[in-house]
Amino acid sequence: MTRFRRILHPTDFSPASRAALTKAVELARASRAELILAHVLQPVMPMMGGEYVSPRVLDDLTRSTRAEAEHQLQILAARAKKSVPRVSMRLVEGTPFTEITKLARAVRADLIVVGTHGRSGLSKLFLGSVAERVVGTAPCPVLTVRGKAGSR
Repeated sequence: MTRFRRILHPTDFSPASRAALTKAVELARASRAELILAHVLQPVMPMMGGEYVSPRVLDDLTRSTRAEAEHQLQILAARAKKSVPRVSMRLVEGTPFTEITKLARAVRADLIVVGTHGRSGLSKLFLGSVAERVVGTAPCPVLTVRGKAGSR
């Protein structure tokens, strides 16, 4: 089995990401690797039917979104630390696949373990696939883990 030094697990906190986290923890434990948990915040876009949204409301929404993401990452890190001694967290902003790829380079990840929702057809066409784009642009191997059936 290949030994990894740094494993990056980008999460969107979905059931598919939870399945990938389980695999990432398993691999990090077996390799005694550092596990890096990451979440990409996308810019908040208010959908108020064309009504004016004040900068203050937008700032409050951005702050609360960031705080919730940090809280969720801390929960995942606490769980992972039960099995993996070296766990760190990263919260970045931007387009998910781009930021995941940049982060993998920056931390010199040996492996990315990412969840996939298993979408196909029109939902994949319209929603895209972060996992597929990461596979195509990553500087290291990518393991995709499909969420359990019915967990979409």
